[in-house]
Amino acid sequence: MLHNYLTIAWRNLWKQRTYTLLNTVGLSVGIAGGLLIFLFLRHHLSTDRHHARFDRIFRIDTDLYLEDGSIEYNPEAPPPMAQVLRTEYPQVEQAAFLMMNRDLTVSVQRPEQPEPLRFREHKGTGLVEPEWFDIMSYTWLQGNPKTALRQPNTVVLTESWAKRYFGDANPMGQVVTLNNKVNATVTGILADPPSTTDTDLDLFISLATMNKLFPDFKLTDWQFLNSSQRLYFTLKDPSTAASLQQALPALSKKHYGEMASIFRFHIQPMREFHFDVQRGGAAIRQSLLWALGVVGLLLVGAACINFVNLATVQVLRRSKEVGVRKTLGSSRIQLILQFLLETALISVTATTLALLLVAILLPLFNDWVQLSLVLRLDGLLVAFITILLLGVILLAGGYPAAVLSGFSPWAALRGKLVATSGHGFTVRRVLVVVQFAVCQVLILGSFIVANQMRYMQQADLGFRKDNVVVVPLPQNTKLAQDAFKEKLTQYSDIQAVSLHHRPPASDQLFGGSFKFDGKADWEPYPIRERLADADYLPTYDMTLLAGRNIMPSDTIREYLINENLLHKLGFQNPQQVLGKRLQHYLSPVPLPIVGVVKDFHQKSLREEIGPCIIASRADWYERAGIRISGQNPAQTLQRIRQTWQQLYPNEVFEYQFLDEQVAKFYETENLVNRLVNVFTGIAILICCLGLYGLISQVVVQRTKEIGIRKVLGASVPGLVSLLSRDFLKLVLIAILIATPIAWYAMDQWLDDFAYKIAISWWSFVVTGLLLTGIALLTISYESIKAASANPVTSLRSE
Repeated sequence: MLHNYLTIAWRNLWKQRTYTLLNTVGLSVGIAGGLLIFLFLRHHLSTDRHHARFDRIFRIDTDLYLEDGSIEYNPEAPPPMAQVLRTEYPQVEQAAFLMMNRDLTVSVQRPEQPEPLRFREHKGTGLVEPEWFDIMSYTWLQGNPKTALRQPNTVVLTESWAKRYFGDANPMGQVVTLNNKVNATVTGILADPPSTTDTDLDLFISLATMNKLFPDFKLTDWQFLNSSQRLYFTLKDPSTAASLQQALPALSKKHYGEMASIFRFHIQPMREFHFDVQRGGAAIRQSLLWALGVVGLLLVGAACINFVNLATVQVLRRSKEVGVRKTLGSSRIQLILQFLLETALISVTATTLALLLVAILLPLFNDWVQLSLVLRLDGLLVAFITILLLGVILLAGGYPAAVLSGFSPWAALRGKLVATSGHGFTVRRVLVVVQFAVCQVLILGSFIVANQMRYMQQADLGFRKDNVVVVPLPQNTKLAQDAFKEKLTQYSDIQAVSLHHRPPASDQLFGGSFKFDGKADWEPYPIRERLADADYLPTYDMTLLAGRNIMPSDTIREYLINENLLHKLGFQNPQQVLGKRLQHYLSPVPLPIVGVVKDFHQKSLREEIGPCIIASRADWYERAGIRISGQNPAQTLQRIRQTWQQLYPNEVFEYQFLDEQVAKFYETENLVNRLVNVFTGIAILICCLGLYGLISQVVVQRTKEIGIRKVLGASVPGLVSLLSRDFLKLVLIAILIATPIAWYAMDQWLDDFAYKIAISWWSFVVTGLLLTGIALLTISYESIKAASANPVTSLRSE
């Protein structure tokens, strides 16, 4: 019986090759889109779940509850708190403090090379307590996790970094030099952790090395907080997290006194780290992942709708076959099984092609989303494909099979369908509306995301980001920094140079409390600072609204403030604040405000511009901002490099253009833009195939009518209009349904930005016309072919 079904199925599919090809292509494209989204979601949802204690790992966050009612969410914690958790809270199993390094120079001396190899590491390094390895899971290749980081001047490396530093030599016992001042011995080697981790450390430095590496860092100071500090711990029983949270206010009260209402500790489980954008987690919200999951389901659903539309095109063509088989004794169940088998053959073929398509496109997709997704047929992926395949067979094949098998045999043999088939045509139109509504939502989403990206790229940031090179500077080298700046200003193609802590826009915000105009109390909100020399404003082309620029100085002696701070202090006229005194937390005495600068964006456009000061403090300078002419950037960069090497022969020269740094703020938006564009293209292709199937069915049904109209003098444009009219109504209905859905979804997405575009009415008109144009192009080919056919041939159709 099965052999007979397979033989009939193969013959039917081969006979209707065009129909089979369209169905296979549509399904394969839809399934490929669903698979790509599945791989993307699995990567993010499996982040850090390889840790054996994943459900018991937590982090302490220190959120600041400010007097003005605002809250600053921070993932940082004070260094001494780890020891307190280990010794004073019985529900805590283990705790470890981590200090991540953003800039670290690592030097390695290889025997075969006279000069040491130098590496400038911006991520992947950190100082940790040895208890770290009691919390996180690693595979140890060499060394003892209990003792590897107990002593100062010791490091543990991952296998790939050990090979990068030492080649094929055994790294155990080798020496690395950190920041050209601390020699550390390699005491352990770890297997590379999975790529699905946010704790992506590859060089672990013992926390006992901190005093030598960073003498100013105070491991016993509860007030010492910065964005690089983390505190992780495990609970013996995760259900005790609530009781520990209730005990933390007392700990804050003990160490912060009256400030305890501001410094509030928050316990966060590891499952939330990756999606906590507020506290600097991965730049993707969990809501966005679920939205992508819905898009994946819609793509597969659209492919199934496409299959239904194309399958029911065969209603008229196979009605007599059904009638004959029913007359010869075939039951409805047998007919349903026959049609489901045909669907299964197409679906299996489409799934195979989809896997091949994903394997081919995955490197490009990985490049777009900046991930390392792998198509590996493990148990989870096989289960997903199996469920997907069964769902496609039932969804795509079930309805056509039920319709075709339900024909009256006598009506089928006469070529006339009963009422059940008429229902099919109505359902197909509903399905087309659903398809195009999905398509319209994605097109409009793509349009709005692109407009927001364009707005962010062209927005006035309050400074000029083009032709500025930012060079990291070695620490505690003031004489060399001044010499570096002086030498660079001698070149005609270098227009200005500023030494500073951070450029105007940075991924890190620094700030604290202040007093104003002789008041005894601190103001109820913090201010951000940009510590820089007197050339900061001309280098970044920032606008001075009133007063003058700060004078050259190595210490804080006077301040510039931005417009936002001016207004928060209660002034409207910039001249009124000049001469007023401000006491910043970094300065023990009140100092004068000498100027007001135009507001500038300190981070991305997702965040509002906050109150900010600009002042000089040379011991904080970590960057040089260099404005170049841009006429021959390669030559200018070479001059900068040569000057650097003269003054810093033992350091690694690096640079980055400021506009590239600013562009990194919007990596998530770029990712969303690329994903929406890709899946919009897939949806459009699937919709076009479905619409092509429906117009083909209509042409078959109305062949005789077309022939009669042509004999009576109807023109080709008139016939094309006649055939297209109903479909354009479906597209219009789809646009009307999709418009409020798309508006709501994109309005929610834009809410993440403090500075954003307005969703204009004309964007709906433009995308609606675009969708209508796509539908017309799809319809026109089959319509023109039918309208241009010889009417004699058309009248013979019956």
